[in-house]
Amino acid sequence: MAASNSTGIQTLLDAEKEASKIVQKARQYRVQRLKEARTEAAHEIEELKASKQEAFKKFEQEHAGSSDQTSQRVEVETEQKRIEIQAAFDKNRDAVLQKLLDTVYTVEPKIHVNARFSQ
Repeated sequence: MAASNSTGIQTLLDAEKEASKIVQKARQYRVQRLKEARTEAAHEIEELKASKQEAFKKFEQEHAGSSDQTSQRVEVETEQKRIEIQAAFDKNRDAVLQKLLDTVYTVEPKIHVNARFSQ
C-alpha cells in the first residue's frame, strides 16, 4: 500500500509540475501577445499620424494658395479705388478750392444772435 501511495503522490507531483509548466507558458504567451499588441498599436498610430500630417499639409497648401489669390485681388481692387479717388480729386480740385477762397474772401458782418448791447 505504501508503494501504491508513493506512486499516487509521485503522479500528483508530476501533474502539478506539468500544470505549473502550462501556466508558465500561458503567462509567457500572454506577455508576448501584449508586447506584440503594443508594437502593432504604436505602428498603427504612426501610420495614422503620418496620414493626418499629409492631409493637413495638403489642406494648408490649398488654402494658402487661395490666401495669396485673395491678397492679390484685394491689391488690384485697392489700386482701382485709389485711381478713382485720384481722378475725382483732380476733377473737383479747382472747384473746391474756388469755393473755399470765395468763402474766406467774402465777409458778411452779422451781429450774433446772443449779442446784447448795453447803453
